[in-house]
Amino acid sequence: MTSTIPTEADWDAAPGLLDGAMNLELTAERCDLAYWLESVAQGTLRDRAATGHSAAAGTPAHMREPGPLRETLTIELGYRSVAEEKATRILAHYVANAPGLAELEFYTTQLVDEARHAMVFRRHLVELGESPTDLGRTIAELSADYTREVLDPIEQFALRTVRDDGDFIGGVAIFTIVIEGVLAPAAELSERKWEPLDPAASEIARGATIDEIRHLTVGSSLIREHLIRHPEYRPRLLEVLRAGRRLWDELPDRKYVLHREELFQEGMRQHADIVGDYEIWPGRLMRDTTPDERYDTAEKWTDEMAVARMKYMGLEDALPIVLQRPTA
Repeated sequence: MTSTIPTEADWDAAPGLLDGAMNLELTAERCDLAYWLESVAQGTLRDRAATGHSAAAGTPAHMREPGPLRETLTIELGYRSVAEEKATRILAHYVANAPGLAELEFYTTQLVDEARHAMVFRRHLVELGESPTDLGRTIAELSADYTREVLDPIEQFALRTVRDDGDFIGGVAIFTIVIEGVLAPAAELSERKWEPLDPAASEIARGATIDEIRHLTVGSSLIREHLIRHPEYRPRLLEVLRAGRRLWDELPDRKYVLHREELFQEGMRQHADIVGDYEIWPGRLMRDTTPDERYDTAEKWTDEMAVARMKYMGLEDALPIVLQRPTA
């Protein structure tokens, strides 16, 4: 008997990040270990497990040539591989501190998801021409400043909460609202902008996005259910969110993202014939966008997603804390 892959895990049928994260409802009980083995390992990852992309989605020759396109994708993948490796290590504490089997199994699968993301990002760097022998050193040197200035403070914040304070739901909120809730729209942007230039990179981002939808929706469900059972926890949760907001306000993430987008802009101009009339979102030609516009659009997606998920969790009063800009 063959199992049916649920829509949210089906490569061709799964929604995009914004639609999925704003409208899907998934629970830890549903997304258990059996679900992951059947729907993700045998569904989402079918024929893509080793590299994150299908054999048909090759790496074009122009992506292996020295220049701004290769440079920006190398930086993006290097940064993201380190971020996902850190996420994997942090999630070990979520597994260790899980209050029940449903949470333990779900965060075990998320730990594997993040480790897989790091792996496929590294492997695509090799497909771009990086030496597999020197890859670890190359990534470490490339990402040293970003790791110190952005990733290390986030890691310390998460570990203080879930490991040192023993606050499991506070840790869930950090991943769901503060970390993935802010970074996931950038992954959506990556999937879109690389589609005409590097189909393999776009598919890798697509696979990560399908996973992030599950992480965001299950995390939101855990927070919602906890607040219903323990309304007295709300002040503590708001305290965690305020600390997360202060942290993001202090991190120099924008300068790193805009540097990559400026390199992408230069590379896009050099390969205008490949970009052609591709629309990065409906009605907007990618060739006409600017680095600031792409960054601001991803930020807007973050806010739209936050409004929907925070309402679902019963946290409308916390929207002024987490939004990138004031509500209208």
